[in-house]
Amino acid sequence: MAAQLLARMSLLRLSVLDDHLLRQIERPHLTGSLRFVVEFLYFGIKEARACLFVGLFFAAVFTVPRDGIWNIPRYDLLLIFAFVIQAWMILAKLETLDELKAITLFHIIGFALEVFKTSSGIRSWAYPDFAYTKLFGVPLFSGFMYAAVGSYIIQAWRLFELRVVHHPPYWMAGVMALLIYANFFTHHYIGDYRWYIAACALGLYARATVIFRPLDRDRKMPLLLSFVLIGLFIWLAENISTFFSIWKYPNQLGAWSAVHVGKWSSWSLLIVMTFTIVANLKHIRERIHVPA
Repeated sequence: MAAQLLARMSLLRLSVLDDHLLRQIERPHLTGSLRFVVEFLYFGIKEARACLFVGLFFAAVFTVPRDGIWNIPRYDLLLIFAFVIQAWMILAKLETLDELKAITLFHIIGFALEVFKTSSGIRSWAYPDFAYTKLFGVPLFSGFMYAAVGSYIIQAWRLFELRVVHHPPYWMAGVMALLIYANFFTHHYIGDYRWYIAACALGLYARATVIFRPLDRDRKMPLLLSFVLIGLFIWLAENISTFFSIWKYPNQLGAWSAVHVGKWSSWSLLIVMTFTIVANLKHIRERIHVPA
C-alpha cells in the first residue's frame, strides 16, 4: 500500500513537471543574457527529464554492488530493474505501445550486436561477471542500454516539441541505417568503412535541421550536430560503465583506462540509425518535413 502511494505521488510530481515544461507562455520580459541563462536552464531540465530511463538505469548501475544483493547476481538485478522501469513508463503512459515496439526493436538490434561483439571469434569486449540471465555469454539487460537511447529520443521529441525540416527521403535514410548497422559486423572481415559511411551521412543530412523549443521560442540546430553531441554523451556514459566493470574492453582487463575516443564516432553513427527508426513512428513522422 505504501509502495503504491509512493508511486502515485512520484507520478503526480512528474506529471506536474511535464505540464510546466510544456506550458505555452510567452515571456517577452526575458532578454539578452537573462534569456540565455533561463533557456539554458530549461534546456538542461528537459534533457534530464528525457533521460528518465537512462538516469534510473544508471542509478542502479552505480548502487548495485558487484557481488549482487541477496545472492542475486548484479546483471540479473539490473535486468529486473530495467523491466520494472519500462513497465512503469508504459503503465504511467510516459510511453505508448507503439513507442514500446520501437524500443523493443532497439533492444533486439542491440542484443544481436552484443552477441556478435562478445563472441569467441571477435572478443571486442566482455561481460566478466556471472549471471543466470546470460544468453550466448551476454546478459539480457545489455539490450536495455540500446533501448534507453531510443527512449531518450522519444521523450526528447515530446518535451522539446521537435520538428525536422529537410529530412532526406525515408528510403535513403533506411539504406544508410542498414549500412551503419552492417558495418559494425562486417568491419571485422572486409575492413572498416565507417568514415565512408559517415561521409555519405554528412551529405545525406547536410540540409536537415532540427527545430526545438527549450522554453517559449523555437531554436534551430543542424541535425548532424545533434547526432554528434548525443554520441559524445553516450561515449562518456560508456567510460563510466566500464569504470564500474559493467563490461570491459580487452585493454581494460588489467587496469581501467578511458574508452578510445574512436568509439565516439561509432556511437554517433548508431544514433543516426536509432533516429531513423524513431522517425518512422506515425506521430513523429507527422512532424518531419521531407522535400518533394
